[in-house]
Amino acid sequence: MEWLERLNQSISYIEENLCSEINYDHAAQIACCSTFHFQRMFSYIAGVPLSEYIRRRRMTAAAFELQTSDIKIIDLSLKYGYDSPTSFNRAFQNVHGVSPSVARAEGTSLKAFPRISFTISIKGDVEMEYKIENKDAFRIVGVKEHLDMSIEESMARVPLFWQETARAGIIPKLCDLMDQPPLGVLGVSTCMNGKDFDYYIAVASDRPAPEGSVEYEVPASTWAIFECTGPMPRAIQELQKRIVTEWLPTSGYEYADKPDIEVYTEGDTQSPTYKSQVWLPVVKKKV
Repeated sequence: MEWLERLNQSISYIEENLCSEINYDHAAQIACCSTFHFQRMFSYIAGVPLSEYIRRRRMTAAAFELQTSDIKIIDLSLKYGYDSPTSFNRAFQNVHGVSPSVARAEGTSLKAFPRISFTISIKGDVEMEYKIENKDAFRIVGVKEHLDMSIEESMARVPLFWQETARAGIIPKLCDLMDQPPLGVLGVSTCMNGKDFDYYIAVASDRPAPEGSVEYEVPASTWAIFECTGPMPRAIQELQKRIVTEWLPTSGYEYADKPDIEVYTEGDTQSPTYKSQVWLPVVKKKV
């Protein structure tokens, strides 16, 4: 499976550079997707953020080296990319529960986090309802937040942005502007340079943008549109994980470097019958 092979090749690149700078953009290029999508995909499949995986692997290697060599702790901290022994000690203790100096003692209990190797088991026991649709560019109007943190921090920030927008009474005003599909309040993540992106809470509209709002043109794309039923946010999070781990590897498609969209319809978001959608930008895999 070519998609899986590329993902494992990106892991090989990371493993080969545990003692040097790991370029997320390059790892994503190996996997043939944007940096934004690569980090999200890794987190969904591995169950741990990419940055945390790298930290655990570095501290695993550092622990082995502490117990099998006479390397100084200050040299070890520099080797694994830490500017000072203090920051290295903190990272080491967070992973192993003991300081590097204590770890040297015979009999000290340490943790080892093995290298990840991706193999995907496609269960297929629960149906996924989707359709492939080509759509021209369309305009959205709403509010946005520029996120220039790590992907993990950014994803934690998004729910807070929704809460702030709802408390400010903005969402009903946006709904009044809605006049074209996709019909619903949209959460739009724009993939920029991999290190930062804009997140919009918006509606599709041709009407003038009110004062204090922003507009954005979602580019023409081929979309894989997935139907989601269940309470938020758990239902849509589980669907996104299934898309990446079950649908995408065998679909004949791969991520397009374009925004991805969540569509939230009117209704009780905590109801087991609540309806939402995930719009994934895709391109056919090159043969």
